[in-house]
Amino acid sequence: MTYTASKERYASMQYNRCGRSGLMLPAISLGLWHNFGGTDCFENGRALVQRAFDLGITHFDLANNYGPPPGSAEINFGRILKEDLAPYRDELIISTKAGYTMWPGPYGDWGSKKYLVSSLDQSLRRMGLDYVDIFYHHRPDPRTPLEETMAALDLLVRQGKALYVGLSNYKAEQAKAAIQILKELGTPCLIHQPRYSMLDRWVEDGLLEVLEEEGVGSIAFSPLAKGLLTSKYLKGIPADSRAAGPSVFLKAEDINEPLLIKLRALQDLALERGQTLAQMALAWVLRGDRITSVLIGASKVSQIDDCVGALKRSKFSPEELELIEIILSGSEQDE
Repeated sequence: MTYTASKERYASMQYNRCGRSGLMLPAISLGLWHNFGGTDCFENGRALVQRAFDLGITHFDLANNYGPPPGSAEINFGRILKEDLAPYRDELIISTKAGYTMWPGPYGDWGSKKYLVSSLDQSLRRMGLDYVDIFYHHRPDPRTPLEETMAALDLLVRQGKALYVGLSNYKAEQAKAAIQILKELGTPCLIHQPRYSMLDRWVEDGLLEVLEEEGVGSIAFSPLAKGLLTSKYLKGIPADSRAAGPSVFLKAEDINEPLLIKLRALQDLALERGQTLAQMALAWVLRGDRITSVLIGASKVSQIDDCVGALKRSKFSPEELELIEIILSGSEQDE
């Protein structure tokens, strides 16, 4: 059956300006890190992308190494684009990245101009695209001069292979230096993609201030802390969960009683607000307009619906924010 996008797809989505650019991003974006690779069910991934777009999610985030195997998420997304979303290409923001190992030898990793240019060329072929909207350097390279890496990003924009460029996993001082180089080259940094959630707040130690000062947008990945900030683990570890499997990103021993006490208290507050825990966690990351978009993952269509529902109640009272800080700190609450 031919896919036809919902005519009401923009009605329930919120769009935020990305830094001081002209680009607007949906408050909720879909990441294809998991569940879109060659070992996953293609039709399920296809349904996830279709549902996301029907709910106004216009931004789809990939990387060269997403799979498994590496590259297969881009191949599958390229097929979805060709079969379903080709008529809507100008309504989409498609991003990809390079910075982790992709092929053997000295030119398939990190941040050299050789690697970044070659990697984006490969990504474009896999997805069947002439350009991506955003191309990121995925992680800092401690050995390649920052000037070379940023010059490669600038070159790719000038070649028409990317409209905008961004950074990912750069700490505050690294980001500030990279942003300055890009500014001098004439290709401003559009966006930074850090890991950020209630349980992982390193970006608050200077990075968010740098992005605000420089007029750079931000998109948080892992805002649900690998699924911990959902109801999934509140009563134990489900057999079909990531923590129960071979994942290197979340292990059963990571889920301990002190953490569960915090999660259950957060769940109680979320229910008082009329939300799921996941919805409250996403709204919390978006609070105060410091984060442009949150990047969700999904294995079921219902999870996308739940995440977009976070926008129905995105504001917090001062008392709620204070209570969240008390819960996260592990302090005892007054009876």
